[in-house]
Parts: sequence; structure tokens; C-alpha cells
Amino acid sequence: MMSKKCKYAIKALIRLGENFDKNYILTADIATQANVPKKFLEQILLELKRAGYVGSKQGFGGGYYLKVNPKKITVADIYRLFDGAIALVPCVAVKYYEKCDDCKSEKVCLLRKEFLKIKEQTRNVMKKSTIASFLKK
Repeated sequence: MMSKKCKYAIKALIRLGENFDKNYILTADIATQANVPKKFLEQILLELKRAGYVGSKQGFGGGYYLKVNPKKITVADIYRLFDGAIALVPCVAVKYYEKCDDCKSEKVCLLRKEFLKIKEQTRNVMKKSTIASFLKK
């Protein structure tokens, strides 16, 4: 299940995507418009900034802005940033791979084969869904 942090990050990116190539948006405005707690949003925006998705400007007229085109930010990117692996079981994860304790052989494991298919299908859908996809609706 997607964490609230990840969900709120996507909501913030959608709001910033609506304003892409325009003015800066105050954290308080994003919080109000996206219905996200301001203190929590501040932490999320800092993580998005460290990851290179958003930028900020201090002082009068400042705020946050989207550095990356909304068409290039996928749900998969943001999910991995905040929630880690897309895989449901650790033995099918790429970056977060772990061998299952109860598995004798991954080559013949029926669960692994099926969960690998599920992961690939989920990942493909998440890679096709961008922040721009949300803006079209």
C-alpha cells in the first residue's frame, strides 16, 4: 500500500505541475490546495528538492516550483523515492532484492514466478502514469 507520504508527494507535485513554468507557490498554498498537513508537506518538499524534482526560492515572492517537466515524472519514480520497491515480495525486487527465508530454490518457486509478473505489470503501469497524466483529468 502506498504511504501517506508518497500520496502527499504526488498531490504536491500535481499542484506544482499545474503551475509549471509560472510562479513560485508557497508551501502553505500547496498544503491548503492539496489538503496536506503543512509541517508534513515541508518534509516532503525537502525530499523532493534533494531528489531534484523541485526547487525553491527564499524570501518575498518565493516558494516552490517544479524543476522537471510533469511529463517526465512518473508515479514509479516517486513511489520508489518514498516507499522503496514496487515488488510485493523481496525476492523479485531489483534495487531492494532479498532472498526469502522460506524458499529453497528461486528457480522453482511458484510464488516468485507469479509475483515477478505482478511486479512487472505494476511497474509498467506506474512508469506510464506521469504527473502530467493527472493534470489531463
